[in-house]
Amino acid sequence: MHIQPDALAVARALAPDEPVILNRPQAAARAAGFFASKFPGKSLYAVKANPSPTLLRVLWDAGITHYDVASITEVRLVRGVLPEAVLCFMHPVKPAAAIAEAYHRHGVRVFSLDSAGELAKIVEATNGADGAAAEDLSLCVRLRVSSEYSELSLSSKFGIDLADVAPLLQATRQVADCLGICFHVGSQAMTPFAYVQALERVRAAIVGAAVVVDIIDVGGGFPSIYPGMEPPSLEDYFAVIHRYAESLPVSYSSELWCEPGRALAAEYNSLIVRVDRRRGNELYINEGAYGALYDAAHLGWRFPVRALGGTDAAPCEDFAFYGPTCDDADFMEGPFVLPSDIAVGDYIEIGMLGAYGAAMRTRFNGFGEGLEAEVRDEPMSSQYAGGRRDPRVSDNVVSLR
Repeated sequence: MHIQPDALAVARALAPDEPVILNRPQAAARAAGFFASKFPGKSLYAVKANPSPTLLRVLWDAGITHYDVASITEVRLVRGVLPEAVLCFMHPVKPAAAIAEAYHRHGVRVFSLDSAGELAKIVEATNGADGAAAEDLSLCVRLRVSSEYSELSLSSKFGIDLADVAPLLQATRQVADCLGICFHVGSQAMTPFAYVQALERVRAAIVGAAVVVDIIDVGGGFPSIYPGMEPPSLEDYFAVIHRYAESLPVSYSSELWCEPGRALAAEYNSLIVRVDRRRGNELYINEGAYGALYDAAHLGWRFPVRALGGTDAAPCEDFAFYGPTCDDADFMEGPFVLPSDIAVGDYIEIGMLGAYGAAMRTRFNGFGEGLEAEVRDEPMSSQYAGGRRDPRVSDNVVSLR
């Protein structure tokens, strides 16, 4: 893999015809070390955010030992890359065959659920050859909580309502060696209060069910920095979670878990694209909605951008992007702020694509190939580098011209 000081050096060295994914292992290692040392409990990396084997090894080396896997494919992947990792199968709806393989072949002992049917499935799939019930299960009941303080909701598909949770907690307690309650406040939670609300719902669930709980898993939602989204520091989130979790009526030996995905992976990748056509303030680039810019197209996500090369003379303007496929939906409205003299053949770096960007690339219409390179500079935004700007001042203008 090519190693260069920054994106501009990569563009000059390769003059690439295809998009180039840039890896910053030092940024991912810093994020992992931050969670491993500062979160007041265990941090489970949510593999779905970016399943790169290289990234998995970086996180492991930096202190992340537990991994939130959501499919049997992710179970196999992480077990193959990290034989000693603790795998937690946290998808609440799993095929019985996947549960059985995870338990009997890959040593998975942690499973989540949000229904009596799923509980029965887990119990049956983990039985021994003689029909004996497993005695080493850690089972986390997923509680539905609000996503009102997050940029992306995760409150409708999974989770059992507070009004219905008591019988499920009681039944799960009967078969679990360790009983947990987990939840997810949504992606990119912009205030620590999101976790306060959720933990108060957990408190009510425990009291209502009158069960001993061994694990409190606050899920993901820890935010990264994007244009127009400047969240508080992660230390603020950790402090609030610790304070409220400490007051819960749980086992004296209970554990506190979290499942960061975006927060560990976002700063790992950026992307170099080339301008292949300009039509007014619309730029046709060689990556798009069926690739790493899925969120920009379908969720209106704004990523930081910067032009590579040129001068500082031109003022900046708002641009939209079209991707390389034949589909009209391959459109990213932005706005993406770039120098007004951006032209065909110029290269642009798009930042903060380590979470759900590199992982979402398809080969629709024959596109999706590309190089990878490693760079040594800082990511375009960081929760971990120090020296953050005042969150009241936010735009996405970063220019190397």
